[in-house]
Amino acid sequence: MWQQNYTPVAGSLAISAVVAAMPVFVLLYLLGVKRKPAWVAALSGLSAAAFVALLAYGMPPLTLLSALGYGAAFGLFPIGWVVFCAILLYRITLETGKFEIVKDSVGSLTDDRRLQALLIAFAFGAFIEGAAGFGTPVAVAAAMLTGLGFSPFYAAAICLLANTAPVAFGSIGTPILTLNTVTGLPLRELSARVGQICAPISMIVPGYLLGVMGGWRALRGVFVGAAVCGVSFAATQFVVSNLVGPEMTDILSSLAAIGSLVFLFLVWKPGDSFDLEGHSTPHVQPRRHGTREILMAWAPYAILVAFVLLWGLFKAKLNTVSLPVPWPGLHQQVMQIPPVVAKPSAYAAVYRFEWLAASGTACLFASLISALLLRMSPRSFAKVFLATTKQLALSLVTMAAVLALAFLMNYCGATATLGLAFAATGALFPFFSSLLGWLGVFLTGSDTSSNALFGNLQVVTAGRLGLDPVLMAASNSSGGVMGKMISLQSIAVAAAATGMPSSDEAKLFRFTLRHSVVLASAIGLITVVYAYIWRT
Repeated sequence: MWQQNYTPVAGSLAISAVVAAMPVFVLLYLLGVKRKPAWVAALSGLSAAAFVALLAYGMPPLTLLSALGYGAAFGLFPIGWVVFCAILLYRITLETGKFEIVKDSVGSLTDDRRLQALLIAFAFGAFIEGAAGFGTPVAVAAAMLTGLGFSPFYAAAICLLANTAPVAFGSIGTPILTLNTVTGLPLRELSARVGQICAPISMIVPGYLLGVMGGWRALRGVFVGAAVCGVSFAATQFVVSNLVGPEMTDILSSLAAIGSLVFLFLVWKPGDSFDLEGHSTPHVQPRRHGTREILMAWAPYAILVAFVLLWGLFKAKLNTVSLPVPWPGLHQQVMQIPPVVAKPSAYAAVYRFEWLAASGTACLFASLISALLLRMSPRSFAKVFLATTKQLALSLVTMAAVLALAFLMNYCGATATLGLAFAATGALFPFFSSLLGWLGVFLTGSDTSSNALFGNLQVVTAGRLGLDPVLMAASNSSGGVMGKMISLQSIAVAAAATGMPSSDEAKLFRFTLRHSVVLASAIGLITVVYAYIWRT
């Protein structure tokens, strides 16, 4: 069994952390400076990670290759699977002409681009995040905004920024449930702390989103809408996370935001007009449709919601037919040591092929039933299926490469080295603990994975520094949500959903990076306040 070493370079944590960060530097350089497509950056970063694991950490070559395969498999299923099936559903509505009716029905509520972004990207996206997670909300909402007439770039950017507030409680509370499992801390206390950290940010995200779209000029005319959306979502998120628990937090918060916005649209209209940069198509009065037509057009999304909710509620039963596969050459072949874990233990590597329980399978069933309901011919369905495969080919390569990189860094010990470097910040750790979660989500694309990766390290460090372990663990999950918008996995999903050219992915990364850093820092400052000033 190979044992991890967290200071492999000259026994120095600082130097080892710089070397461990090399794959991250490669990703940032290729995307942010050289403006390479995401799949090129991902494969290059993966090569750098293999170089670091082999030469700096001394990872055995066969173990290295096994970790790569394990991560790539996870990137394709369940993550790539859910994205594929979500886009398939959207293309079915497009092919059958139903999306035009969806567009008209949204337009009849409001033709204002800013309010459409709040309703679809923030509120409806949060509902899908709460029900399914794992890339589904960005895929569905970005595709819908593109269909509504948003440029692919802005549709992708808006949905990535909006998919922050709900991520910590996504997929029926899975990130918090994972944090509870990893740390052994009380579930209700973790849920409450995450809600206390995230609610202030959730309240400002709708306004922040509109400010990003067009500055104060864009926000000023619909400030009422942003306030109603943010306050209704944040207040419900705070109350439910503190009094009920994590499972229904996103569902109820998003429903409160959707209901508040729809009611507002019926009684209030903005006094100005606004068009996104690069979008010069004039607004066209939406066609009027009968109630039956509208219901049929929205039926695929209603079916999707029903299926993902059912899948979430009955996940334990559906998992009874999953296939756990101890990954060859990796499962319990790597030894983790303190302080990353409480005592030396073998690192598990069990790939769960959740062929029925996966959210993507719920989306597939929704797609098949929608195709039947909309009387789509088998030939047309096959054509859409093949077109979706072609559209997502490079995105699937990106997802596989990014997850392979993340898993390799985990198993060779590089990610733990970076985590220990953050933990060495002493009194500043409450601020950097959120950035540790941010780093975890940037690398893995998942708040759940980040919590599994760094949750215990946060608790161990909190104990050494005399800090509240529940707060530090909650900070990991809360800070992680801001890494979602810059993870290559999310960028690949957004680009695929909108049909964006791969050459624009680097532009999208640079656009979201600065907002990700600002909002993650805000989470860090809120954590500092709770740690040292406003203790509860």
